[in-house]
Amino acid sequence: LRLVESGGGLVQPGGSLTLSCAASGGTFDDYTIGWFRQAPGRGREGVSCINRSGRFTNSADSVKGRFTTSRDNAKNMVYLQMNNLTPEDAATYYCAAVVLVGSGDECYIRRSLYDYWGRGTQVTVSS
Repeated sequence: LRLVESGGGLVQPGGSLTLSCAASGGTFDDYTIGWFRQAPGRGREGVSCINRSGRFTNSADSVKGRFTTSRDNAKNMVYLQMNNLTPEDAATYYCAAVVLVGSGDECYIRRSLYDYWGRGTQVTVSS
């Protein structure tokens, strides 16, 4: 599975951005998708995830209420809508994919679970 992120850029504090993750080369709705980010000098941290159908999402406490994850299986796309951005949100954002065994009614924001990764898109938050 190939993943390509887009939509990053420069935004002022309090602003919004929507990141996209385009998938190809696999049966997209078999995959649980996660979003992760990595700021300079820091480890890669989980941001959110969405299950195969898109009916279940989970978010890190740091972004709850500000970031929304969605997917369009017909288009092989996942989105991360980010609102009220702060300088602490500045990072390279990655989408990742994994096939989870089970009912598929769940997802997990745990980096070690994910098998496929995009190359990332950079988000800068600055005035």
